[in-house]
Amino acid sequence: MNAFTIQGNLVDITARAIRPVEMAVREGRIQHINPTAGPVSGYLMPGFIDAHVHVESSMLIPSEFARLAVTHGTVATISDPHEIANVLGVDGVDYMIENGRQVPFHFFFGAPSCVPATTFETAGASIDSEQVGQLLERPEVLYLSEMMNFPGVLNGDPEVLKKIAHAQRLGKPVDGHAPGLRGELAERYIKAGMSTDHECFTAEEALDKLKHGMWVQIREGSAAKNFEALQGLLHDHWERMMLCSDDKHPDSLVLGHLDSVCARAVAAGVDVFKVLQAACLNPIKHYKLPVGQLRVGDPADFIMVEDLVTFKSLKTFIRGELVAEKGKSLIPRVKASAPNNFSCSPRRAADFHVPARTGELLVIEPYDGQLITGKVAMTPTVVDGSCVADPSRDLLKIAVVNRYADAPVAVGWITNMGFKRGALASCVAHDSHNIVAVGTNDEDLCAAVNAVIAAKGGVSLADGPLQMTLALPVAGIMSDADAYDVARDYSAIDRAAKELGCTMAAPYMTLSFMALLVIPHLKMSDLGLFDGDAFALIYG
Repeated sequence: MNAFTIQGNLVDITARAIRPVEMAVREGRIQHINPTAGPVSGYLMPGFIDAHVHVESSMLIPSEFARLAVTHGTVATISDPHEIANVLGVDGVDYMIENGRQVPFHFFFGAPSCVPATTFETAGASIDSEQVGQLLERPEVLYLSEMMNFPGVLNGDPEVLKKIAHAQRLGKPVDGHAPGLRGELAERYIKAGMSTDHECFTAEEALDKLKHGMWVQIREGSAAKNFEALQGLLHDHWERMMLCSDDKHPDSLVLGHLDSVCARAVAAGVDVFKVLQAACLNPIKHYKLPVGQLRVGDPADFIMVEDLVTFKSLKTFIRGELVAEKGKSLIPRVKASAPNNFSCSPRRAADFHVPARTGELLVIEPYDGQLITGKVAMTPTVVDGSCVADPSRDLLKIAVVNRYADAPVAVGWITNMGFKRGALASCVAHDSHNIVAVGTNDEDLCAAVNAVIAAKGGVSLADGPLQMTLALPVAGIMSDADAYDVARDYSAIDRAAKELGCTMAAPYMTLSFMALLVIPHLKMSDLGLFDGDAFALIYG
């Protein structure tokens, strides 16, 4: 490994100071940091660490995710592989670890705690408490991933408690996931061992959890955006907060990562050292990461940014290796296999038919920038003895198709999507990754679903003769193609979805969360409509 020296203004986050230095790196570690008298340009600082992300949601395998992330100064991620685990089980976790090892980047994976996420959907695999314990025994698995089954924690489910006990026995942290949980219930959940939460969507909820000793991660992803609601807490609680994306689609990852979140925080008046402690140091402290903090003897994991306003990355170093420079990734592509688990037959338009009925329909209402949904009642539109989608009223059909076996299609209703024509489908559908689709008519709905089936995974669009598909051959949720090509193709299909009238900022990301049953209030599984408050199927 080459030895080199570099000059810049060192940002000492802990000392809250900036000073011009010359830094020497040898064999991947910082050898010395000496003051220098002359004027220097650029700011040297620890790299950004995404404190909670599902790499799979980028639709990129880890090696390709890294190629984009380093251009924004990201050197590490706390990565929950439960998306691929719900498809392939422990083999999926192994795939992520092995592929991530092939590139100069710090991927820190956890042991998925909820595979399957619930018993009210069909997943491709399961991971029990014994397997969780075996994963946690491995040194490269640093924590127990988000415990989404907070009812199981609160009700003392033996299997859930065994998973938590494994992590506690090994001294590894347990990530939480409890959207909207407050008061005495939140306190009980935290005391059971949950150490973080990235699901807070109000400052009041975050303060409640901070009060009981939890770390709060401010999430700003492609669909869920909680920065505006929570960034003010950094003024007083920066020592117990981190930044994360949770889910980041490839087009937005090309444009920015935590660098853009830090820029927004500083622009909002948050002290730069507080912002950088949350973005760069707190994940190291909480998860005990072997990532450099820009100190003598540390691994040379650091970045040079143009200024402390935009945080535009000029250079990114990992273990002393220059991996990105002036927005260009220097990480080469690596060959990867494409394991999958996809077995269902093409559907017919009649499979999406809903007979006429009296009374009101219970309809899912998604909110732009949030994962929670509302419940609304709407009168059905009936044509020729069938309940049909009615774009003029923004009443659309939503369907979930089992991708693992041939089974009846679950059909429900959704509003607030804005589509005037056509349909979308995707098997990036948290957490079991069946095929979720929304459409204005049964023919396009069926065509979009069949396009995903033909590709054995992907995202698609159908509007009469117009059909588009982005194939995702790795577990049906990721591509092994060049990250920039995937981002370009995703941008094209995303743009086409908006041309159909969709008013959501991220149509496919929004769609992917409509099957996420552990987020209230109303969602859709392949077994039927699900009430997140009662934690039960309404019909199936």
